[in-house]
Formats: sequence, C-alpha cells, structure tokens
Amino acid sequence: MAAAEKEWWLCELLRFFYLLFFPGLIVCGTLCLCLVFILWGIRKLLQRKKNSASSGKKGKNQIVIAFFHPYCNAGGGGERVLWCALRALQKKYPAAVYVVYTGDVNVSSQQILEGAFRRFNIRLIHPVKFVFLRKRYLVEDSLYPHFTLLGQSLGSIFLGWEALMQCVPDVYIDSMGYAFTLPLFKYLGGCRVGSYVHYPTISTDMLSVVKNQNVGFNNAAFITRNPFLSKVKLIYYYLFAFIYGLVGSCSDVVMVNSSWTLNHILSLWKVGHCTNIVYPPCDVQTFLDIPLQEKKMTPGHLLVSVGQFRPEKNHPLQIRAFAKLLNMKKTESLPSLKLVLIGGCRNQDDEFRVNQLRRLSEELGVQENVEFKINIPFDELKNYLAEGTIGLHTMWNEHFGIGVVECMAAGTVVLAHNSGGPKLDIVIPHQGEVTGFLAESEEGYAETMAHILSMSEEKRLQIRNNARASVSRFSDQEFELTFLSSVEKLFK
Repeated sequence: MAAAEKEWWLCELLRFFYLLFFPGLIVCGTLCLCLVFILWGIRKLLQRKKNSASSGKKGKNQIVIAFFHPYCNAGGGGERVLWCALRALQKKYPAAVYVVYTGDVNVSSQQILEGAFRRFNIRLIHPVKFVFLRKRYLVEDSLYPHFTLLGQSLGSIFLGWEALMQCVPDVYIDSMGYAFTLPLFKYLGGCRVGSYVHYPTISTDMLSVVKNQNVGFNNAAFITRNPFLSKVKLIYYYLFAFIYGLVGSCSDVVMVNSSWTLNHILSLWKVGHCTNIVYPPCDVQTFLDIPLQEKKMTPGHLLVSVGQFRPEKNHPLQIRAFAKLLNMKKTESLPSLKLVLIGGCRNQDDEFRVNQLRRLSEELGVQENVEFKINIPFDELKNYLAEGTIGLHTMWNEHFGIGVVECMAAGTVVLAHNSGGPKLDIVIPHQGEVTGFLAESEEGYAETMAHILSMSEEKRLQIRNNARASVSRFSDQEFELTFLSSVEKLFK
C-alpha cells in the first residue's frame, strides 16, 4: 500500500513538472527576447552616439582608436607596450583620433604624457584624449579578498561600461588583460576589437598549483591543507577558465607577448587563426649605448632588480637569496655587495609591499646592503643598470620579462627565474653561446650569484656580449613592425 502511494505521488510530481514545462518555456523565451531587444536598443543608441561624435571639424568622419588601460600611469612594461603601440599607430594613421581609457584620475593628461617620456623616453607625435574612469576601484584586487579573479573580471565589465558610455570607438584594443570587456565593446559598442595579452587571467599552471595543493601567492595555505576547499577552488577555476575562454574568443585580433603566453591563450581561447606573438618593445638601443667595460665607478658589485612591486614578482625571494649570498661572502671573501630594487608603485597596496620588504631586510640583517628606488626617472634607471654587475629576476612564470631584456642590453649578467618567458624566449643560447643564467630556489639563486661574481672579468664580458647580441629581436622597431602587421585586420 505504501509503495503504491509513493508511486502515485511520484506520478503526480512528474505530471506537475510536465504541466509547468511549456509555460516555463514560453516565459523563458519571452524574457530572452526582451533581453535581446534591450541589448539591440542599447547597441543602436551607442551607434548613434558614435556616429554623432566621429564627425571631424570639416564634417569628415574620423576613425576613433581606443586603448583600455586603467593603469596607464603605472610605469611598468605593460605601459611601455601602450605608448609604443600608440606611437606606431600614429605614424601609420595620423588622421585618426586616439583615446586612452584610464583610471588615473589624480593626475592630468599632461602629467601622464610627461611620465611616459620621463620613464620610457617616449613622446607621442599626435594628441591623445584621455577618458578618466571613476570606477577603477572595481578592478582592485584588495576589493575581493575571496574569488578575486571573478570579482575583478566582473568589476572590469562595469568599468568597461563606464568607458563605453563616455566614448564609443571604432577600434577597441584591450592592452592590459581585461578580456571580459571584449564582448561588451564588440557586441554592444559595435567595435572591431583586439587584445594584447601580457599574462592570461588564469592559466593551466594555476590549475596545477591548486590541483597539487601547493601554496602560492594565489593559493592560500588554509586551502591547501583542506582537500574539500581545494576541490571547490579547482571547480571554480575550471568554470572561470571556460568563461574566460568564451570572452577571449570574441577578439578579432589577439597578440601575445611570449611563447609561454601563446601556449596558454591557444589552450584557453582557441583562436589560433588570429593569434600572433608580438614581443613587447624594449628600449634596447638606449641601453646598448652603455659601454661594456667592467663596472668600476663604485666599489664592489651592484645587483640590480627591475620590476613593479607586485606580489607575483616575488621580491622576498631576492632579498632572502641575497642574505644567503652575504653569509657565503663571509667565508668566501667576496667583494662588497649591494642589492638595488627598482620598480613602480601603482597604489597603497604596492607601497605596503615595499614597507614589508624593508622589514624583511631588517629581519635578515641586510638593510644596510639593500636599497629601494621607487618610480625613478628613466635616466636614473639607466645609470643603475650601467653600474650593475648582475640583473636579478625572480618571478615564477613571468609572461615575458622586459626588465630582463633591459638588463641584458645594459650589460649586466642576468640571473632570471627558470620558467616562463625568460626561460623560453629571452635567456636562451645565442649562436650556441651562454647569454645568462636561470635559477629557482633561494639556494640556487645564492649559489649562481656567487658563481657569477667569482668569474673573471673576461668571462663575464663574453656573456654580456652574447646577451647584447641576442636582444635585437626585442627592439622598438621590431615591435612596431609586428604590431602594425597584427592589427592591420582591424582597419580593413
């Protein structure tokens, strides 16, 4: 009797869902049609706005080219790509209107341009309009202590919407890695869209870190200790990677900065037909002007690190390895040594990290041998590299490594992390000869630094000559050629 009653209830439940199916289908279809109609209306509104704004002074339509770069005043390698890309396009398309979406509301347009000249020795040949965005805080990682990737990506959609409402371009280029803005500008703004990817928002390496329950700057220890939380985060990462691939595939042109980034983008976005490697521009010629004599201006040896003070740059590894080197010095009688960390600070979080690094130096007792140079002018950077014996880099899976190239061009002996762009594209043999060194652990870095410093001046000079000869493929001129060739499709 109980079994029959249970079967009757099951039949009634199925019948109830069956009766709801068609009304539910009609409601869902109606909502979808309403959504499509609303989006179509927004697109038409934006198109009218674009058409009314694109007329020049003489009534002639001008193409509007916009770059989405919320931190254009940061002074890092990504910003160098932005300014060189603008300069290249202005040479080829001088009649176009150029726009940069930026969140640097605390500085003026003139100050931004002066900063680009001071830090990168780049001066644009035509005017640029800066569209200042007030909602940049939506892409700050500090706003999302948990689900950071998702939070920043959703935040970038709102930031992109703010940008689109202020200026609707003909060509939109995301030059900072905010892929979730691509469908917004393509399907609502009606733009031809391109992207220059410095570093994929998520990568198969990040999935491996979580899967193997390894501690990292993006994988907290309390998650690695809990198998359930690790599985939840892995599912979250896989879902995010799927969505990231969908939005990235909207791009009409994809440029990546290295072989490492290429492999990950092809795996995630699956747009090999429109993806090219465009090595970022390095001011190679400026550094090649530095004479290659052994550094004699200051006593001892200078170890120089160039890179923004972001967590993934792993500056603590540099300081710890340097402390180990100084301990080795006491027994091996190495000359006096100094570590100089040069980089840009984008915000208070970066400044806080610098203060933490200062405290780490004090804890290790090496504060007298470590200096921090923040947001320094280009000429001062050049002087430090001219004096440096070793160029230090410690970021795991660095997408490229402009700082590494600059160190090689300036004549320092490079010691970079054995991964990513430095391993695959930069610190590789040139005509069968050594161009630099790679390491991974504190011990490895300390031992390799000691090895470099123990070399004869002649041996170091040979490595520096090899390194210089290998970096011509990363020049501004090479970047302009490959960049313009890649984006040509956006202007047809």
